[in-house]
Amino acid sequence: MAQLAARIPSQCFVCRSWPSARLCPACEAALWQRDQRRCPRCALQLPATAPTCGACLREPLLLTTCHAAVDYIAPWSDMVQALKFHQHPAWAPVLAGYIAATPGAAAAFACCDWVAPVPLSAERLRERGFNQALLIARRLHRLLAAEAPAPQLHPRLLLRQHDTPPQSRSTRAQRQRNLQRSFAIEPRLQPQVRGRCIALVDDVMTTGATLNAAARLLLAAGAAEVHGFVFARTPLRGGS
Repeated sequence: MAQLAARIPSQCFVCRSWPSARLCPACEAALWQRDQRRCPRCALQLPATAPTCGACLREPLLLTTCHAAVDYIAPWSDMVQALKFHQHPAWAPVLAGYIAATPGAAAAFACCDWVAPVPLSAERLRERGFNQALLIARRLHRLLAAEAPAPQLHPRLLLRQHDTPPQSRSTRAQRQRNLQRSFAIEPRLQPQVRGRCIALVDDVMTTGATLNAAARLLLAAGAAEVHGFVFARTPLRGGS
């Protein structure tokens, strides 16, 4: 269904031109800063001269690299919300396409052995009907596997053991507390994690606590490296 919808002509999400891709070339050229410099560990925007962000100098995430296509601001945030909350899974291929085209993402992806989406809890999955991270991961895998030896996609490598409170307004410390023991590795796959380089895929990275919690679990199980791939990164705001 999502694949069919993605091929049907529609209006540009921003300027409403018709017929158009979901973001027309003119709006994309005006809005997408493809070469925006970002911190290699947490994907926050960087000033022109900084090699990494201050937060990662003080307390780096456990990710080897992290890649984000855009900031979580309009209209990109509206696209994510259309996917997650308005039952429009056809947005997933669009979001995955931007991740695939982000500088450095394809090279990091090619170094990975396995690809895993960040999981939803059973409760959230029943409520939404799909895991948006899995839809994005499948499309990203399809796009980037065509250009290099393909890592294996493991949709259920990570399991969500229980639901967590909505994270969008939590601080990083609150998110870390919420996420303690919230993930598990599929028992049949856990022995095979050792030595693997793993790509974690999600739609949005707010403080990095979710990806960091998943990375901590995988590294404790013997993974060699964990790389993050997200569509949108929330810009740094005071205290988050």
